[in-house]
Amino acid sequence: MDYLNISGKYFVIFGLANKKSVAAAIASTLLEQGGEVILVVRSKQRQDTAGKLFPQCPAFICDVEDEQQIVEVKEEIEGWMQEHQVASLAGIVHSIAFANYSRGMKPFHETDREDFLQAVNISCFSLISIANNFKELLSTNASVVTISISTTRMAATNYGYMAPVKAALDSSLCFLAKSFSEFSEIRFNAVAPSLLKTSASAGIPGYVDSYLFAEKAMLRKRALSTGEAADTAVFLLSERASGINCQTVVVDGGMAVNYFDRDIIKGTIGS
Repeated sequence: MDYLNISGKYFVIFGLANKKSVAAAIASTLLEQGGEVILVVRSKQRQDTAGKLFPQCPAFICDVEDEQQIVEVKEEIEGWMQEHQVASLAGIVHSIAFANYSRGMKPFHETDREDFLQAVNISCFSLISIANNFKELLSTNASVVTISISTTRMAATNYGYMAPVKAALDSSLCFLAKSFSEFSEIRFNAVAPSLLKTSASAGIPGYVDSYLFAEKAMLRKRALSTGEAADTAVFLLSERASGINCQTVVVDGGMAVNYFDRDIIKGTIGS
């Protein structure tokens, strides 16, 4: 029995960078469940990577920082769908985020306006633009899933201004769902994993130490895998999640309830 009822349905995934990407894990799981995947990547180099990882999947190029490219990639995918007699898309995955850490970490109050607005454009507004431009290609009960973080209320110094940007992303879900409810039953949700071992996260200053702490803070004392985040995303993309809308689903192995773990306390203040 195909519990998720994904087989034969088409999904567009934005944001694959390499095999460690959350987007790659979601693509793999969808394919395992019989789904069909269309990839959208930022550059020719990443298109080549996508071709090696998923040779059975078409891959298009779009740098979402330039909204015109979102318009153009929608038209390209629409043409591909017509050529291959694909009636509609069952879902879209938005796995895109960017923050400019090239000048090192600064206190939050010294955040550069240009960096902040660029992060909002790429990490948040791109979801709104993708939803708007692709709305006519989506089935009336499609699912849109974005990738957030497990909490935007913890002031992690090395994550900086990306937490407020992700908070804006989370908030956008309910407004998108409300807008789309005027003409469809399309759902908007987010998967919010705790720290993951991805290439993108490796670029965050001090991330390794935070990752090791998160592992200790989890109830099971074992870090979250990218596959676990992907599994939740695939569930939200499926019809089995039809009653879930406007939600940010936290996938953190219970980390949020365990900051007063006995071993962590001992390690901090001594036994």
